[in-house]
Amino acid sequence: MSGEPWGGSEILWSEAARIALDRGHRVMVSVLRWPRRAATVDELVGCGAELDERGWVPPSRSQRIGDLVRRRVLRQRVPDRAVVRSRDAIRNFRPDLVCVSNGAVACGLDWMEWLREEGIRYVSVCQANAEWLWPMEPEAQRWIACYTGAERSYFVSEANRRLFEHQTGVRLTNAEVVRNPFNVPYASDCPWPEEPSGILRLACMGRTNPGAKGQDLILEVLAMPKWRARPVRCSFFGAGGALPALTRLAAVLGISDRVDFCGHVPSVELESVWRSHHALLLPSRYEGLPLAVVEAMLCSRPVIVTDIAGNSEIVEDNVTGFIAGAPSVASVDEAMERAWARRGELPAMGQRAAASVRSKVPPHPSEVFTDALLRIAASPEG
Repeated sequence: MSGEPWGGSEILWSEAARIALDRGHRVMVSVLRWPRRAATVDELVGCGAELDERGWVPPSRSQRIGDLVRRRVLRQRVPDRAVVRSRDAIRNFRPDLVCVSNGAVACGLDWMEWLREEGIRYVSVCQANAEWLWPMEPEAQRWIACYTGAERSYFVSEANRRLFEHQTGVRLTNAEVVRNPFNVPYASDCPWPEEPSGILRLACMGRTNPGAKGQDLILEVLAMPKWRARPVRCSFFGAGGALPALTRLAAVLGISDRVDFCGHVPSVELESVWRSHHALLLPSRYEGLPLAVVEAMLCSRPVIVTDIAGNSEIVEDNVTGFIAGAPSVASVDEAMERAWARRGELPAMGQRAAASVRSKVPPHPSEVFTDALLRIAASPEG
């Protein structure tokens, strides 16, 4: 991941690294250098992991576009000195297996190409995919070579895997679906919140990135006259660069008194959030499988989501939640309208959601993933 120093896509690999260390294996962690290192990285180093920090400064958008044009014109990718040092560090470490964790489907291609060239075995973990990432030739051939060359190509939802196959026109015979770890107790018994004022309290959990999470759609829906007239309030939990813009948008739409921007919530406090909220509202534009959906369902809360990526794989429409047909104002409004009409049934739907998600997500996803990695590393055949 390159847009932020840490996020939900980093949890699976980091927990797998910790478990492997606890079991006596050598582990190297290669991450981008940020002005402030993520606490989890420090914890892994404290547990004995070797650390490689790539000296990279997030470029401006114009720099990224210029670099992309340059690479396409030259048809080559020349690594900078920091990347060369990291590659030397990986060679010297002599890994049995490398796990390339990709925030999105095209993120780690340079690294996967280099690992293939070096003959170093690797797996990839694709944390998100999107229709607008459709590759043109010859870029599609890069995707195919990188993902078919992996010992395993892991996706966090079946929909993301299927989309990759449609984008490239190939069948990935080495593909598997893996679940991400979550940040609430698996056995959570979160009581339904009492709300004397009768307000329906919705929570939007996720980084403030409307391009991915669709927070702007929520604001536009709540600005409709019919929703202004209803006792509905939405709390936004998460940090990110779009927070000031969303705050201004709420003011422009005249609904600042109907929403709360609560900032980042530490994982230890997530369960407490659901003690005061009735349902999750997450109208994502693209996803893998949102941790927020799994966590809300584990806390016995129904969810209102878009029919994006893996959402429909764990949410049953009108049974454990409400699925909007598309990330649009009209579709989100329609799904919210159904939730409002059945607001008296939301506690029972939350109970069904809690039972359903436990049938689809294991209690210890990181251990399942670590076991798979160690089996691959120990087997010459993968």
